[in-house]
Amino acid sequence: MTAGAGSVIFFLVAPVTVAGVVPWLLTRWETGRPHFLVWLVRSLGMLLLVMGLAVLVESFVRFVREGRGTPAPIAPTEELVVGGLYGYVRNPMYLAVVGVIVGQALLLGRPILLGYGAAVWVSVAAFVRTYEEPTLRKRYGSRYEAYTSAVPAWWPRTSRWSPDMKL
Repeated sequence: MTAGAGSVIFFLVAPVTVAGVVPWLLTRWETGRPHFLVWLVRSLGMLLLVMGLAVLVESFVRFVREGRGTPAPIAPTEELVVGGLYGYVRNPMYLAVVGVIVGQALLLGRPILLGYGAAVWVSVAAFVRTYEEPTLRKRYGSRYEAYTSAVPAWWPRTSRWSPDMKL
């Protein structure tokens, strides 16, 4: 199976389930009671939703092109992915998934999705800390160490880092 096909399958299994199917099951995508400044809150929700989806698609494409693999742990990349948004923050894909969930919460006016988004963030942060970072450290060694020293896990840098930059 190619990296592209594997990434499409993983996209449909992981982010679509976490950021699409589960929120739909929790809300049936029905709007809640209107609240103060509903147009502003819903507009922010739509912005988060659209931006999150764009980041997810860009990240999956980057894993195929730059990393020559997939984001799935069973079919990892051959190269460490540090380009594009990964030069600003180490986990744009996870941030995007949470952004899509929070965007839906704001757009629909459904606080249950804010709680769900928080639970997803705690889960992925634990996964990153206990599995992903040790695995990447073992696989990529000093390159990953240099990357983690320069690029934050959750709060983006103000300028893009690249591997040729001095620390």
